[in-house]
Order: sequence, then structure tokens, then C-alpha cells
Amino acid sequence: MIQASDSRDSVLWQQRVDLAAAFRIAAQWGWHESVGNHFSAAVSSDGHQFLLNPRWMHFALIKASDLLLLDSRDPDTLQRPHAPDPSAWCIHGRIHAMKPRARVVLHLHTPYATALAGLADPTLLPIEQCTARFFNRLAIDQGYSGIADDHAEGDRLAHALGEHRCMLMGNHGVLVTGASVAEAFEELYYLERACQTLVLAYSTGRPLHVLSDALAVKTASDWDDYRGMAFAHFRDLKLLLDQTNPGYEN
Repeated sequence: MIQASDSRDSVLWQQRVDLAAAFRIAAQWGWHESVGNHFSAAVSSDGHQFLLNPRWMHFALIKASDLLLLDSRDPDTLQRPHAPDPSAWCIHGRIHAMKPRARVVLHLHTPYATALAGLADPTLLPIEQCTARFFNRLAIDQGYSGIADDHAEGDRLAHALGEHRCMLMGNHGVLVTGASVAEAFEELYYLERACQTLVLAYSTGRPLHVLSDALAVKTASDWDDYRGMAFAHFRDLKLLLDQTNPGYEN
């Protein structure tokens, strides 16, 4: 669904390239789930127009030109040829429409975040600096009611996200947002790493040494000084991807 404005040197095309790279990196790390899950990126200031992966296409194969350009105000989207996955349309269409600040939305069922999301108490306890990164900065939604595939559920998830960038979706998975693909992917990286650390700590069966609220708040704030890492990290991940799975930029 390439448009005339998608010239290879445009900002929109670079957004396509970065989003395609994010899919392939996620697949390399085993974060994909069959041909489900979805990433999107807003291309209009109001968030209504956005890029989204095609229905049921493996993350490792997605190219920049494969991404669908959709409008959340189009009521006939799911009846059109090459319609997106209904769950992707529900979640991403409504979040982009209701939260235009969420320029990029990444939704996955990553192993450790999903494991934590399945606990009766899925609180991400601050036991070191990666877990503390999300202290008071992570929405936790425990209203799961089945596969998200209707308008009302998309609205509910947008409300559950609130003003946070990241959300642990109880009995489901994880959703992160960002101002750019690089920043959203960095949130996803650290959130999955934080969940891995906590799940591994839980697995020892020994008492956790949880940081005080004051120290956790300070550590979360300290992370703000390192936000620029996201761009360097994603730049290098794409360089590595060029060696192992090139072609995403086409």
C-alpha cells in the first residue's frame, strides 16, 4: 500500500525502513509469535494515519514496502482487500486515534513480560536499575477479556495506558510506545530485560531485595539522562541486521 508520497528519501520512507527493521530484529531475538503481534507508526500529526504490518506475515520477512498505510477513521478498513489483522486494527487504530503522542506502538507477547503478566500480582518490582527504570512508569492492565478485536476493547486499552509509555497487559503480553521507532524499541528492550531479571529472581525462591520507593524513583529519573542511547542502539542493531537479514529497506 505504497503511496505517491513514499519517495525513498522521504521521512515517511525512513519510518517504514525503521519499522521493518524492528520487526526483523524482534524475530531474531525470538520475540515474535507465529505470524501474529503487531507494530505501528503514526504518520499524521493527529495519529489517525499510521503504518501497520500486513495480516499474518512473519516478522522476519517484512519489508518497508509491505507495511500498510491505514486511517483509523475509515470504517471499511476490515472489508478492504489486504485488510489488517482485526486485533491489530482494534489495538493500534484506537491507541493512535486516542493517544496521538504515541507515535510508535509495539505490541508483543515476549516470553518474560508475558510470564510476569500471567501472575496474580504482575507488579514489576524494582530490584535493580533496569526494573527500577519502570517504577511508577508502567501501566498494568488486568481487564483481559479475550482476543482484542472490537472498537470498545481498543478504547479500553487506550484508557488503561493512560499517560504512560508502556503497559503490561495482564494475561496477555506487553505494549510500548515512543516518539520514534528507536525510542519505542528501546523501551521494549529494557522492559523485556527487566521482566526477565524479575522472573529469574523469583525462580530462585529466595527473598527479593526490593529497592526503597525513594531510590527507585531516583533511579527511574536517572534513566532520563540516557535516552539518547536508544538511537545509538537502534543504529547498531540495523548495522548488524544488514549482515544477517538484509532487504528490509526495500
